[in-house]
Amino acid sequence: MVISNGKEYLTVEEQRLRQDRKKEKVRRYWKRWGPYLSERQWATVREDYSANGDAWSDFPHDHARSRVYRWGEDGIAGVSDNHQLTCISFAFWNEKDDILKERLFGLTGHQGNHGEDVKEAYFYLDNLPTHSYMKYLYKYTQKKYPYEQLAKENANRSRLEPEYEIFDAGSFDDNRYFDIFIEMAKDEDNEEELLFRITAYNRGPEAAPLHIIPQVWFRNTWGWGIESEKDHPIPSLEATSETVVTSKHWRLGERYLHMAPSPGFDYEDAPTPSSDDDYNQNDDSGDDVFPTLLFTNNETNKKKLYGVKNESPYVKDAFHDYIINDNLKTVNPANKGTKVGAWYAFDSGDGIPPGDFVTVRFKYSNNKPVNPSEFDEEEFDKIMDQRQDEADDFYWRISPSPISDDLRCIQRQALAGMLWTKQFYHFIHSQWANGDPENPPPPPERANVRNQHWKHLHIDDILSLPDKWEYPFFAAWDSAFHCIPLAMVDPEFAKKQLDLLTREWYMHPNGQIPAYEWNFSDVNPPVHAWATFRTFKIERKMFGNEDIDFLERVFQKLLLNFTWWVNRKDGDGKNVFEGGFLGLDNIGLFNRSEPLPTGGVLEQADSTGWMAFFCLQMLNIALELAKHRPVYEDIASKFFEHFMFIADAMSFRSGGGVEKPLWNDEDGFYYDAISWGGPWSQQLPVRSLVGLIPLYASLTLEPQILKKFKSFSKRVKWFTDNRRGITERNIASMSQRGTGERMLLALVDRERLEKILERMLDEGEFLSDHGIRSLSKYHKENPYSMEVNGQVFTVDYVPGDSNSGLFGGNSNWRGPIWFPTNFLLIESLQRFYMYYGDTLKVECPKGSGNYMNLANAAEVVQHRLINLFSRDTGGERAINGGNNMLNHDPHWRDYVFFYEFFEADTGRGLGASHQCGWTSLVAKIIHDTGVSCTMPQTPKTPLSAAEHYFDDEVITGRHHARRKSAVSIRLQRRTHSSGISMGPPSRSDTISSYYSDDGAGFGEEVPRSESERKTDSADFEDLEAGTISPKTVHSLNRTSSHVDTSDSYFRDIRELVSRLGSTNVVDHGNFNGELSCDFDS
Repeated sequence: MVISNGKEYLTVEEQRLRQDRKKEKVRRYWKRWGPYLSERQWATVREDYSANGDAWSDFPHDHARSRVYRWGEDGIAGVSDNHQLTCISFAFWNEKDDILKERLFGLTGHQGNHGEDVKEAYFYLDNLPTHSYMKYLYKYTQKKYPYEQLAKENANRSRLEPEYEIFDAGSFDDNRYFDIFIEMAKDEDNEEELLFRITAYNRGPEAAPLHIIPQVWFRNTWGWGIESEKDHPIPSLEATSETVVTSKHWRLGERYLHMAPSPGFDYEDAPTPSSDDDYNQNDDSGDDVFPTLLFTNNETNKKKLYGVKNESPYVKDAFHDYIINDNLKTVNPANKGTKVGAWYAFDSGDGIPPGDFVTVRFKYSNNKPVNPSEFDEEEFDKIMDQRQDEADDFYWRISPSPISDDLRCIQRQALAGMLWTKQFYHFIHSQWANGDPENPPPPPERANVRNQHWKHLHIDDILSLPDKWEYPFFAAWDSAFHCIPLAMVDPEFAKKQLDLLTREWYMHPNGQIPAYEWNFSDVNPPVHAWATFRTFKIERKMFGNEDIDFLERVFQKLLLNFTWWVNRKDGDGKNVFEGGFLGLDNIGLFNRSEPLPTGGVLEQADSTGWMAFFCLQMLNIALELAKHRPVYEDIASKFFEHFMFIADAMSFRSGGGVEKPLWNDEDGFYYDAISWGGPWSQQLPVRSLVGLIPLYASLTLEPQILKKFKSFSKRVKWFTDNRRGITERNIASMSQRGTGERMLLALVDRERLEKILERMLDEGEFLSDHGIRSLSKYHKENPYSMEVNGQVFTVDYVPGDSNSGLFGGNSNWRGPIWFPTNFLLIESLQRFYMYYGDTLKVECPKGSGNYMNLANAAEVVQHRLINLFSRDTGGERAINGGNNMLNHDPHWRDYVFFYEFFEADTGRGLGASHQCGWTSLVAKIIHDTGVSCTMPQTPKTPLSAAEHYFDDEVITGRHHARRKSAVSIRLQRRTHSSGISMGPPSRSDTISSYYSDDGAGFGEEVPRSESERKTDSADFEDLEAGTISPKTVHSLNRTSSHVDTSDSYFRDIRELVSRLGSTNVVDHGNFNGELSCDFDS
């Protein structure tokens, strides 16, 4: 939302978001349908009913096509309703594979030499918060998919070798693959009408066949004997014509699947088209391809898997047998069932010609087709294009600053990925633990395998997940970081995520927040309060809404969580905390989730730092709430005092004020320590994030806070006067006001801060070209070892993949770059700057002679993180690890993987490849500092317009070429001849073709008419006068990004657009038009 000249401007998408959250009768449920299918439901904990808890083996990939899931569904680019009753997904066949490609393949935790890993190439290109427009790209090889080869090669590799990827298998050599773009849009007047369009390009040098099978099916809720399902009929899908299927579900009502014929491609000596019109006017452009409707049931093929008789002759894997093996008996000849596939076979001649494409269109709607034999493709494509334009408008509104087109592309895909990785997550502990009435009871040994203490869990929600293939489950601390980029586009959804994890059907009665399904009892860092307050502030700043009720509701539940931490993780009651692995997997010398082999207790610098951070965030929220409810002043005082005691315990044993259990003066760093009780303890001198995390615990208090809150101010003064020992030992800044008369609360004083930053900003230690390392490079030459009972434990610098099997071996905190911890370090530097200002300058990097304040140092780190993704002057992205195809091929170079973590010395992406969760924090970093990012970029050219990154084949403007079926062409001609208006002319009539046919060169500009020039001039004058609407500014900005920059007219527009700011366009709140970080103060 933008306020200009006192008027509110909402993009169309923002209007939809407002409609969706309204509680009145006019509410429209724009989010009922979305990308809620998992990308891997097989081999998940919820589907594991084994005696030993080996989820990877109990439900393997080979079972997935034949065996019914109990707790969810999966698919490629899958869509479902918000309770996953009806599912829509896509299958493909290249006539080489033994099975249909209907789900993404990857290796299990047992098979991969670095744990589980998806072995596919796919990209999330676009998505809106209401999912009114979504776009997904799947790259499907024309060769036989190397299932066995991938498993075999990875099995032969050690943990010291890199993973064997789909690119290594030669699957995309010679460009022998299909680019399959999958789009979904919602009708403007009916959010229950879903439009799907699949456009598949043959990138190879020869013609190749492709079969496209959109699938619609019901999640099996009827086969388990659940009481709530017994009195309801089994839902049904039934053909009512050759192209229409009627769907009936007792909860969703009656809906209709309407398939359009696909225009053919196989005609002799046809010239390559230069526009849609070349197809539209040619009835002989090939024979239309009509779908064959196939019906079966979503039931397990027990005969195949277990050798027993099937209850239904039509089972889940029927389409594989029918299409590939020509087994006609596998589908229901009565054309009804609980699963339907619409089979489009593009196999005429040798298949799709090289460079050509095919298109499949269909609708899924609650409106019955008036004439099933007619499908208005022109109107269909118009709606698609309109939704895509609205997506452009929305994302320009999110980041209107003049950042490079490459950064805009990265940010757009990061946010799209956040929205694509929503998933329906279903788990009811009582049913999962006890089994279902219609199935044999689970083995008795299973009762104690995992999660037996979480009997209250009852989950049936849309959740934000880390990665829908590698981590198809929620993870508590991941979710907190997800909410930062989510709040930029959909603060309502972000707030709901934070609220859900504290609700009584998630949070344990004792106050613990569930970690993740492999072990809900694991302990994750307490970042929930931070994420709650940041989400609250981002919404206030970007959208003008101050949701105090949300803040208070979550805060109240976090009081329980704080109490759980104090009671369970502060073993001696001395404010030095244990905690376990705390999300940092293998960072320590020992497995921190298990008892120490040395005996004693591990006192963790990071756990204690996290709790101090938790304290200050709760203090911050309490002060915010106290503006509206004065009673929260007392709670703020409580957290202030608790923080002071933790700060003292970090550095001094209680009583003496001399011993330093976690701070090491000689090294100038915090370390974990083993405590055997009393004075006996030993530090573990490993320079890791463990010693940097205490920097997170910092907060600046504005002078007006102390003036406004008399009770809080009085309590602070009493504490500093009566607890001088604690105050003077730890918080010298309490009595010294900083920049702007601010007060600083922090675990580290100036001297310790400078010592820590000296190491953190040293490129020989923590500072990499790509961010802050998780372990100092010092340990490359100086590993730390300890021998215990004849066993040697060692921590050394491992910048890439893990060299051990600890925590599955698929993540590594002994060197690589991780976004969540870097993001918090950046914010910490910014907070310290708010206090010290220019009075504290550090050398960055160490040894460079370049001294700067801490805000500038934070920006250095931000730019290094951004440049993991952005192109350098040679067109290389660090994340691609030097892969020439990914960096330079025109059909790959603009698409970005969002990895889980990054090789510390090269920036190569590691771990999960679609962890758009916390790695999408780069979108917020680009929003904050993309304008000032001066690291090497690709030289800008007219072709670097942001729109180009989302459509690989650009013929008319930025949209795919569109071929219409003969049926559709005849329909259009009848409509035109009858005098019925078909709406405005197509884009090719009104917009310049800025790109050549292959999307790789600059096209001819269509001259502007005199009337258009007059309109442009009027807009220009409005802009200069400061009266132009943001919508017009947006249009001018987009238009001017496409044209010759030597044109002085457009140069002036660009200049004025970039200058438009503080006097013209302001957000609600106190935003002054500046693009800067949102400091906690």
